[in-house]
Amino acid sequence: MTIKEGIPCIFRKKETPTWGFVGADQMLILHLGGAELALCTLLTAMAQVAIQEDGEKTTALKDLLSRIDLDELMKKDEPPFTFPKTLEEFEYAFNENGQLRHIKTQEPFIFNVREDLHRWNQKRYEALGEVITQHVYELLETKCNMTKAILPLDATMDEPSSFIYLSPNALSNPSKLLVLIQGSGVVRAGQWARRLIINQDLDSGTQIPFITRAMEEGYSVMVLNPNENFLEVEKPPKSSPTEPSEEPVEKKERRDDREGKKRKEFYEKYRNPQKETETEQIPIRENSSSEEHVLYVWDHVVSKAAAKNVFIVAHSYGGLSFVELMNHRENEVRNKVCAVALTDSAHNLWLQETSKSTQDWMQEHCCNWVSSPEPLDTPLDSMLPDCPRVSAGTERHELTSWMSFDSIFRFFCEVLKVKEDEEEMSTNIVSTRSSALKSKHQDL
Repeated sequence: MTIKEGIPCIFRKKETPTWGFVGADQMLILHLGGAELALCTLLTAMAQVAIQEDGEKTTALKDLLSRIDLDELMKKDEPPFTFPKTLEEFEYAFNENGQLRHIKTQEPFIFNVREDLHRWNQKRYEALGEVITQHVYELLETKCNMTKAILPLDATMDEPSSFIYLSPNALSNPSKLLVLIQGSGVVRAGQWARRLIINQDLDSGTQIPFITRAMEEGYSVMVLNPNENFLEVEKPPKSSPTEPSEEPVEKKERRDDREGKKRKEFYEKYRNPQKETETEQIPIRENSSSEEHVLYVWDHVVSKAAAKNVFIVAHSYGGLSFVELMNHRENEVRNKVCAVALTDSAHNLWLQETSKSTQDWMQEHCCNWVSSPEPLDTPLDSMLPDCPRVSAGTERHELTSWMSFDSIFRFFCEVLKVKEDEEEMSTNIVSTRSSALKSKHQDL
């Protein structure tokens, strides 16, 4: 018989009933009579009942725990998507070095202010980005003395509109005009990369250094806004459909599956996820895409400018938009543009079906500073017919414009000098021929 600690047990030795109590350290065995044997039997029964009750309690506890959804208990109530509207309300400010710092702690921006609430942190980051956009607009107007030009130029008060920024002499400067085109995404006029503005500084993330240096060197400046393509408005409440939808059944089922999966992901993470406001986009006339915007600004603004030497800096998708401009206005661009600096451009001359003449012109008048581990300005090979490619001195795509800043202005200066030398030589040749003809005429 197995003896367990703390349980009364019966022993029989030489027909004499005995009982013993097994303790932690010792066991006592006593000779008992009939009455004592009955008492021992009772104690044994009581012990067995106690063990059974403990087992039932354990089983009940396990059953209770099995019914509790621990994942549900771990979920959090997602906070409302209500965020500050100014830098001061965010408790951030740019210091004298153009770095974004917390007003109280002087620490850089912190993304994960609430653990396990990534969506809320992302919404907060986007709200700060909108505040940064307004701050950059203010700097363009106050520090760079630029003004807005509403697009379309004939826009009415009731239709969606966009804008670009112009320096005071953008249309009247007869010499040089610099046009800045950023890439795609959330960046707006005056920005190269929002991430750099927030996490690094204003110089690397905005176009302000390009604007100020250009003005110092006698350029007029235009800052394009290719990502401001539509007006976003809140959708009206959905009403009960009175007519059957014309949407194909399969397309509707796929859309419902996507939306259902998205809702499921939210509810797996949050107990009460916030509902995002549903919006719809109203496109801006003749500016509903980056390509449309660049083409419109060229036709209605750049082509009207007095400058005979136009220079362009185009980053990422801005390079693709410039090549599309070449496809539509090749002769005009060739006659007016002196040089183009691309930074990690997204263009593809083959996929965009550019002409042989466009490719030849870009070989002579364009240069693309691309992300690369090689030192700045190191020539790089290209597998496809393209403009010259050199290293931007960084492997970070968003930094290519800032890292090639000095090289770009040096490139513009060199191209302009070559052009002026050629024009001077051409003028001298014409002057010499004219003098010879005049002398011959006098002799006759």
